[in-house]
Amino acid sequence: MSAHGAAAQPPGELDLFLFGEGTHRRLWDLLGAHLCESGGATFAVWAPNAQQVSVVGDWAGWNESSAEATLLATQGNSGIWWGFEPRARPGDRYKFLVTGQNRQTTERADPLAAAAEVPPATASVLFESSYEWNSPAGEDWRSSRSNRNSGRLSVYEVHLGSWRRHSDGRAHTARELAEPLADWASALGFTHVELMPVASHPFGGSWGYQVSGYYAPDARLGSPDDLRYLIDVCHDRGLGVILDWVPAHFPKDRFALAQFDGTALYEHADPRRGEHPDWGTLVFNHGRNEVRNFLVANALYWLEEFRVDGLRVDAVASMLYLDYSREPGEWVPNELGGREDLEAVAFVRELNEVTAQEQPGALVIAEESTSWSGVTRPAEWGGLGFSRKWNLGWMHDTLSYFAQEPIHRAFHHHELTFPMVYARDERWLLPLSHDEVVHGKGSLLNKMPGNHEEQLAHLRSLLAWQWCHPGRQLLFMGGEFAQEREWSHEGEIDWFLLEREGHDGVRRLVADLNSVQAQNPALWAGDDDLDHYIGWLDADDHEHSIFSFWRSVPSWYQEQINQQSQGPAAHHGSVAVVANLTPVPRHGYRLGVSDLAPWKVLLDTDAQIYGGTATHVGENADGILVVDKDTPWQNQAGSLLLTLPPLSVIILAPSELP
Repeated sequence: MSAHGAAAQPPGELDLFLFGEGTHRRLWDLLGAHLCESGGATFAVWAPNAQQVSVVGDWAGWNESSAEATLLATQGNSGIWWGFEPRARPGDRYKFLVTGQNRQTTERADPLAAAAEVPPATASVLFESSYEWNSPAGEDWRSSRSNRNSGRLSVYEVHLGSWRRHSDGRAHTARELAEPLADWASALGFTHVELMPVASHPFGGSWGYQVSGYYAPDARLGSPDDLRYLIDVCHDRGLGVILDWVPAHFPKDRFALAQFDGTALYEHADPRRGEHPDWGTLVFNHGRNEVRNFLVANALYWLEEFRVDGLRVDAVASMLYLDYSREPGEWVPNELGGREDLEAVAFVRELNEVTAQEQPGALVIAEESTSWSGVTRPAEWGGLGFSRKWNLGWMHDTLSYFAQEPIHRAFHHHELTFPMVYARDERWLLPLSHDEVVHGKGSLLNKMPGNHEEQLAHLRSLLAWQWCHPGRQLLFMGGEFAQEREWSHEGEIDWFLLEREGHDGVRRLVADLNSVQAQNPALWAGDDDLDHYIGWLDADDHEHSIFSFWRSVPSWYQEQINQQSQGPAAHHGSVAVVANLTPVPRHGYRLGVSDLAPWKVLLDTDAQIYGGTATHVGENADGILVVDKDTPWQNQAGSLLLTLPPLSVIILAPSELP
């Protein structure tokens, strides 16, 4: 039960015990500020090494004198300070006055505030949600979440502050963005949107990755209920919502978590563990019960109070390794003499175990960039327990390949074949994220070689390759219409490009890729059992830069559909994917197929509707590809004779016609 609207009662012994143990699942009910039914508000904060803690705010005109500030009292040996202020009202701003052992007093934002001021102001705000969800109440919304997360996963990554802007350059609130964003993403066929961090952060240029208020949505986006509205509208359109979440590090701003009670409270005291050298931030002490509780409860908070469908956990590698981005002598080995951060590993496993217990069906996705084994293996089997892992190796190799001039691609053939070798190792998500279109890296389009038309053709092939490759897909905003310039958080993406035929063609392609994938479970349902449901037809034609493979519908999926009689039917038992990644059409290309019925082209990135050359693939007048039953090929029962369009990916499947 939420503490909002409760009576002014200090914490009970059980609450204090659970917090000390690190297992209080609803920490936001215990700590922070809570409005009371009879008026006023309670305040509670963890500051075990403070000499004195009080609260000051709008109700007292920010008068810090002892007569006006609200003095808090310690609660046993818990390190928690608690008090009641009868003058406090909804919308009042407030801060804690924390006096450390050195008798210095600093103003601190509430670590568990439900709302905060618009930066650069730093006060917390008394807020109680009045939002009435449009989605079903009770357990039904959790069931809906499980259903959204159990099937195909195609993710549209968004930075809300720069997706769209007002004509005068002002950012939109989350409520203003709700309908346009949900309509856009659903029309393109995405299953989920992923929001770059929406928690309170002082510096907009950090894109939300340096969080100061973990429980307070960014006030630049409006009120917390404005964010709830956006999530609700997405759900109404059938879209899941994933939040980018940052439990690895936090900024050094003195109004926030750093040296909160005059000591290293949330961070490690030793800078060899407590400071991140690359980002100029502080590293959470994941071995401390209360800190671990703060973070695990925060994950549950977003999943419960905002009903999001999942979390993408940022910078997991920086948590797992003590020597991450550190030179010899700049880090301290663990108790076994190794480089693994055993406390952080235990935290990650606890996070995933608790989330699975408390929020079943929620996604927890790791942005993890190393070869750590078992990131998506269940924790009880020795893994870390994540739902999925970003495949940054696939991203790096694939972009490296597509950046090559076609004449050189024969020497880089392995960059597309090698990711298939380890595709079975984890439950992957394939990201073309914001990280690849900033800091001088250029846009996806401008990574491609050749003139503008050739760049568009390369990009169309890249996107189709991503959608056909084992693993689920993520595309950053602007990629769906071939954004030309590098992304900047200071303005909106270049929507005017949709007026240009080639760019709108890319948009059509993305929508069709999602549609074809949704209608053909062979393209996704077997991702986690690849030994049986995918195979190369030809992985070795480096001379011509041609790749071909087949994918099939898992038997368990087809049985499930047959039993449930719901969801998209498996239109085709298998599909074939052929990529010709040179600007030269390939005539007379023979492709082996297992199904001897007629075949058809489901999607051709070279089609005129996408801005391609519309090279004839080989259909007869009825649009049907006739199988040569007398010429087995590539270890298949029959074969098709095709013309492969230039710089293209085609998807084929047995025709549904008798």
